[in-house]
Amino acid sequence: MIQFSEIAIAGPSDIAGLERLVNNAYRGEEAKKGWTHEADLIEGTKRIDAAALGQLMQNEHAVILKYTLDNVIVGCVYLEKKEEMLYLGMLSVSPSIQAQGIGRKLLKAAEAYAKELSCRSIEMTVISARHELIAWYERNGYEKTQRSLPFHTEEKFGKPRVPVAFIIMKKNLSQLP
Repeated sequence: MIQFSEIAIAGPSDIAGLERLVNNAYRGEEAKKGWTHEADLIEGTKRIDAAALGQLMQNEHAVILKYTLDNVIVGCVYLEKKEEMLYLGMLSVSPSIQAQGIGRKLLKAAEAYAKELSCRSIEMTVISARHELIAWYERNGYEKTQRSLPFHTEEKFGKPRVPVAFIIMKKNLSQLP
């Protein structure tokens, strides 16, 4: 994996910090301080809770990478190996320090991790209405596929304010050195 001193694999003791980060990055008023969020698209302030994070960590085929500054988790990404593909999700950066390269470093670490696992590609789902985020991923070598998935709603994690679906984006790792 590309080594960044600020990036490490998260563990159970990081759940509270991850929960705070992800919820603040995606939903509610705090999220609106950043350039990319779902706060205007999905109601509520919760994107994930401690129980769901604990379940993600128990998956033997998955890791959560955390990016830490001054002992505070300010970025993270969920990575799950699925055969010869790595699923990338929950890429989050603290809204007050977005656009400083942390997301790009996490993306590069994810790509290096995928190559270590002999994955041929990375796939992710992005909410269809998040055009600025889709464009950012495209600038980083990801392409929209022709596939999409319905957006599943759970009461505790908010309902869409507008019609949305997930588009699937992909990056072939043969493009990497």
